[in-house]
Amino acid sequence: MPGPSQEYGFSLTSDLRAPPEEVWSHATRMQGVNREFFPLVRMTWPSSDGSLPSPPPLGQRLFRSWILLFGLLPIDYDDLTFVEFEPGRRFLERSVLFSQKQWIHERIVTPTATGCRLTDSVRFIPRLRPLGSLHLAVFRWAFHWRHRNLRRLFSRP
Repeated sequence: MPGPSQEYGFSLTSDLRAPPEEVWSHATRMQGVNREFFPLVRMTWPSSDGSLPSPPPLGQRLFRSWILLFGLLPIDYDDLTFVEFEPGRRFLERSVLFSQKQWIHERIVTPTATGCRLTDSVRFIPRLRPLGSLHLAVFRWAFHWRHRNLRRLFSRP
């Protein structure tokens, strides 16, 4: 009998020099998500303007997003599902990926005196337990990349 699945996780926070509304708008558009990941990966979405419904239907898969390495090679998919959504402030995604039994991503945007603070918290349970430490390293690196791009995009004084 297999043992319990192991959960992995991490959090990252960046202080951004942009109004929270601007950062939130960026974070809830697929074009914004892809700008954060550029050029590592690109996520697909159904043909539309790329805006997520606000508020999205909770607990229902919005769509399947293919994750394309360097925008070309399919490496995973994300059945994008929000379970909590506070417009302008926070979302909690609880999705299934091809590589993950469970993927939980929380993003919180809070106002500061100079703009806002953005925090991403990620937890996941890999389908293949021996790959958990590798996935943790890859996901942590990808989110460091996202935060680097966020700081670059929202660094105006």
